[in-house]
Parts: sequence; C-alpha cells; structure tokens
Amino acid sequence: MAGTQNRIRAQGPGTARKLTIKPLKSKPKLPEDFETTTWKKLQHAVHAVHGKQPVTVSLEELYRAVEDMCLHKMADRLYANLQQECNTHISAELEKLASSQTIDPVLFLQHMGNCWHDHTSQMLTIRSIFLYLDRTYVISTTGVRSLFEMGLQLFRTHLASHPQVERKTVQGLLQLIKAERQGETVDRTLLKHLLRMFTSLNIYADGFEQPFLEQTAQFYAAEGIQYMQETDVADYLLHSEKRLGEEYERCQQYLDSSTRKALVHAVERQLLEKHMPTILEKGYDALMAEKRVPDLGRLYSLCARIHALEALKQSFREYIKKTGITMIMDEEKDKDMVNLLLEMKANLDTVLHQAFQHNEQFANAMKDAFEHFINQRQNKPAELIAKFIDAELKAGNKGQTDDELEVRLDKALILFRYISGKDVFEAFYKKDLAKRLLLGKSASTDSEKNMITKLKTECGSQFTNKLEGMFKDIDLSKDIMTSFRQAKAVQAKLTDGLDMNVNILTSGYWPTYPTVDAKLPLELNHYQEVFKAFYLSKHSGRRLVWHNSLGTCIVTAHFPKGKKELSVSLFQTVVLTLFNDADSLTFAEIQEASGIEEKELKRTLQSLACGKVRVLLKEPKGREVDSGDTFLFNEAFVASLYRIKINSIQLKETVEENKKTNDQVIQDRQYQIDAAIVRIMKTRKTLSHKLLVSELLVMLKFPIKASDLKKRIESLIDREYLERDEANQNVYNYLA
Repeated sequence: MAGTQNRIRAQGPGTARKLTIKPLKSKPKLPEDFETTTWKKLQHAVHAVHGKQPVTVSLEELYRAVEDMCLHKMADRLYANLQQECNTHISAELEKLASSQTIDPVLFLQHMGNCWHDHTSQMLTIRSIFLYLDRTYVISTTGVRSLFEMGLQLFRTHLASHPQVERKTVQGLLQLIKAERQGETVDRTLLKHLLRMFTSLNIYADGFEQPFLEQTAQFYAAEGIQYMQETDVADYLLHSEKRLGEEYERCQQYLDSSTRKALVHAVERQLLEKHMPTILEKGYDALMAEKRVPDLGRLYSLCARIHALEALKQSFREYIKKTGITMIMDEEKDKDMVNLLLEMKANLDTVLHQAFQHNEQFANAMKDAFEHFINQRQNKPAELIAKFIDAELKAGNKGQTDDELEVRLDKALILFRYISGKDVFEAFYKKDLAKRLLLGKSASTDSEKNMITKLKTECGSQFTNKLEGMFKDIDLSKDIMTSFRQAKAVQAKLTDGLDMNVNILTSGYWPTYPTVDAKLPLELNHYQEVFKAFYLSKHSGRRLVWHNSLGTCIVTAHFPKGKKELSVSLFQTVVLTLFNDADSLTFAEIQEASGIEEKELKRTLQSLACGKVRVLLKEPKGREVDSGDTFLFNEAFVASLYRIKINSIQLKETVEENKKTNDQVIQDRQYQIDAAIVRIMKTRKTLSHKLLVSELLVMLKFPIKASDLKKRIESLIDREYLERDEANQNVYNYLA
C-alpha cells in the first residue's frame, strides 16, 4: 500500500486513481466427486497404515484433505467412514488371534502384545492424519469419542466378542507372574505393556485383577503352610518381609497402582494373619531368650501391618511373667537375684526401644509383668534389693565411678518401684544403713543422702523420716564428741593413749539392737563413765544404753615377730585383752572373764582362732568352737600388712537377725491393719465383712491375705473396738 501511495505522488496532482474491489460474479463450485475422491485418498492412506505400508501421499496433503472435508460439512460422514475402516481392521486382527493355533498362554502373550502395539501405534498415526477432524468435529459434537478413544472402544468390543483371547491373555499373565514369584526371570516389559492394555480398555479390575488376587491368595496360602513346617520363625518372618517387598516392587514395575492395597492385604492375610498365633506360640520365647533384636523388630513391624500388636504385647507380657517367676522362685539364685533382674530389665529395655519402637503400651505391659512376678515371692525381693543397695553403698566397692554408682542405684530403684512390700525394703535398708553409718562402712555420704532423696521422691517424707533422723544423729554425735574432747575437765580424767568415739542414737530412728553384756576392760569402763557424766550434764533427764555389739576397736598387738594393729570388734577386743595376762585360757575361763554369753562368745573365738587371720590358736584344731576348747596366744603370727582387719562374724547378718527384721515388719503391719480397720469403721459405723475386706485391700499398700485380715478383725472384736451385729454375724459395728 505504501508503494502505491508513492506512485500516486510521483504522477503529480490531479492524476490519482481509486482502487475498488469487486465481488466475484459467481461462487466456486466443488467437483461433484470431491467427497468420494477425497475419501478414497484418505481411505488408501488408512489401508496403508493398517497394512504397515508406506503412505504415498504426504501427511500435509492428507491433513489438508481432512480439513477441506470438515470445512465443507462432511465431517460426520468422514468420522463414520473412518470408524468403519477401523472396525473392519480391528475385527480382522482379533479374529486372527482367536483362531491362533498357539496353545501355550505364555507364548500367546507375544502375539497379543504385538497386536496391541500395532493397534496403538496405528491409531496414533491415523489420529495425526485426521487431527483436524479430532480437534473440530469431535470436540464440538456431543457423544462422539476422540479418534483414539474410538479405537479403544472398537478394540474392547471385539475383544469381548472373542472371550478366549482375553482368557488366554490373562492365563499367560498369571503364569508369568507365578514363574517370577518362583524365582524365574520373565519379560517385565511385556507384562507392563499388556497390563496397560487392560487398564486402557477399562477391563483391568474385572478381567485381570480379580483372578490375579485369587491366584495370589492360593499361592501364598500354600507357601505359608510349607514354610511354617520347614523353617524356624526368624526365617519365616524374613521370608514374609521379603515377599511383601517383592509385591510392592511388582506394583511399581508393571501392576496398576489400584491393585497394591488388595495385593498386599492378600499376602499379609495368607502369610501373617493366618499364622501369627503359631508364630507367637512357636518362636516368640526363643527370639526373646536369644536376644534377637532385629528379628523381634521385624516381628513388631509385621504385626503392626496386620493390627496384631495386641497379641504381640500379650506374648511380651506373658514371657516376662514366665521368665521372671522362674527366676524369682529359684532360691539358689538369691545371691545374684538383683543382678539377674537388672540384666533382664536391661535386655527388655533394649527390645522395647530398638525392636518395639518405644511403644508406650508395651512399656506398660512390661511394668505390669514385673509387678506381677516380683511380688509372687512375698517380701524376699524387697529384702534382696535393700541388700543390693547396701553392697553398692559400702566402702571398698571399687571399680566404678560415682556416676556409674548412681546409674546402678537408679536401676535398683526401678526394681524397688515394682515391689508392693516397701515396708520390708525399708526395714532392711534401715538396718543396713545403720551398720554402714555406725561401723564407718559407707562409701560416700553424698551417695547415701542422694539415695534417701530418691526414696523420698518415690515414697514421700514419711517413708524416709527415720532414715534422715539417723543422719542427724550421726552429725549431732560428731558435734558432741568435739565438745567432749575440747572440755579440759573431761580430758584430765581420761587415760593417755586411749581414744573412744561415741554415737548417740535416738531409739525411735534406729533399728532395735539386743543388749549384749560384756565385762569391758577397766580403761573402757572408765571412759564410758566419764562420757556418761559429761553427756547427762548437758542433757538432763535422758538415759544412755550402751550397745556393745556394734562397737569396733583398733588395738595394738605385740607379737614376737613384729607389732601389728588389729581392726576388731568390741567383743574381740575384750577377748584379746584377756591374753595380756595369760598365754593360754580355756573356753570356760574366757567366758567367765569376759561375761559374754556362750553363743556370741563362740562366734567371737571362731573369728579369732579359726578364720584367715589367726591371732589365737585353738586346741584341739578344727573349724568349730566347743565349750571344752583351749585357746593360746599365737606367738608365731606373721602378716605382710601392718594394719590387719579381722572379720567379725557378728557383723554379718545372722539367720536370727534376718528373722527378727521380718518379724518386726509383720508386727508393724499388724499395727497398720488395726489402724486401717478402726479408721474405716469409725467413718462407716456399720459395714459387712466383704465390704470391709475389699476397702482394706485397696487402702493397705502391702500384700495381705484375706485370712490375715480376718484375724486382725477378730483381735479388734476381742479388744472391744468392734462387735458383730446381732441380726447378721457378717456385719460389724463400730464401738465408740
């Protein structure tokens, strides 16, 4: 246009011309055979595609031909003609497959795969030729499928008319998958290709998935039975886990994703759900006993898959109960009982944390199981735990740091939480603590006080009140002895070369000790009298009772082969000082001179004349002391150490002392039972025997039998705290 204007300007003014556009005199007419000719051209191209022959006309020319037919409103007839061509071809192809002589379904899959591959690739080529039709007529017309969808619909229709083709295809697929499950290598690409065909044709669920899941259930049902008979539980669990992994991979490689949930459930059902009771019964205890944590972790994860954790938890609880009762009832293991329980607890904690994923319900099950079995043997576990802590807190417990000691005590405290007879623990702990404090055997005062703080946190201040009082007494005793030694008037009365330390104990805090008489050396008697006078001058109205059985001494002994210091008990000291004036004494002479009762004296002489360190000799020789024996000063005594400790048998817990501690606990429990009965009846005034016993069992914090409660009720009736109701002998009335 710009060029035209330049030419007009070049012609000069007055010479410009106007351009006019005139309409055509008549519309161009299509040839009468346009539709037929054009379709023939397109039909020839379609035949070439179906016949896998080269198309002689260019794709652009074919595209323009389709476009021309659509623009001239021939699209509907074009679509119908194309559909008919595709229908004829697909029908013929499936007819070939149906009449195929291939019997083996697996070999048949290759023919089916080739047929489907040809169909999809041909329909894509045809769509590219008829793209204009697909993008205009198909989109704008309701109820008309896209060309590719039309091809799928035709394929689906003809496949349905030849059910043997679909059946042989499914059979081949199932055989291939079964072969793969049995360890053979198969063509996964072919599997994926054909299964995509089922999905594309929308016949996957009914045509393949249902028979596939049925075969899966049958396969794993047979395999589960076989493997349960032939392998142990650990191997079976490993195999099940492996199978589940394989099925997951199968879903990722060639199965439709919609199959995964049903497939995995089928495997879980046949391999796990059906056999889980047998797995737990047959092999769970062995896995626990052998500490096979990875296998237990595998069992836990598999149980979680099938919602069987409750059954696993029950097996966990029963195993702990069974193992614990076997251990706790074996009296031969009492010496190592607490260490064995701690080892068992540590192993179970490892299983709980590493295999059972810190599951809180499993932790509660373990706690319940421990509480159950540890209280099956009444009182003894509490006693043994107290003795274990005593051994840990004693001086000379080398080989562990303070932090390691704290860890050991914390672990013992966990066992303490499980016992119901905490009053038994308290009685033995108090008795052992008293010996540690009085005999200077405590490893660390800080550790002792830390332990009491822990017990206070667990059981309250009332539980540790007496224990704290014992420490106060020791601290006060140190202050009193400092004042005693600083008093010049007192020191003037004492003998040089002799020192004595006295602990003043409040009787309500400390265990009760029997008063054992002995004739102390004059120097010690004098020292006691001086201290008594000093103490009573400071604290009038108090009474001092000397407990000689807990006294210890350091004495100097002059042997012909050298001087030694002997660390001995007070009773040993009394006996040894008798040999200052005699080289030989009979048992009767020693008893008369010492004033020690016979049983205690025999133990004392046995430690001096029959132990590892023999500062005395016994005639006749032997391990036991008899009332007719004679004892001599051992002039030939030698030892490499200067200070020698002579173990005192009296310091070790005797059967009588143990029984006395248990009897004291029983007595204290009777007081608690009586107080609880009176407290309940005072509130309720009238109550039946059954209700009273049930309330007592809830209130009392230690194990008690109903028969023992009945005895205490009878005792209170005799003492006129209660009376039986005249109308009903099973009802009690409170007497104010």
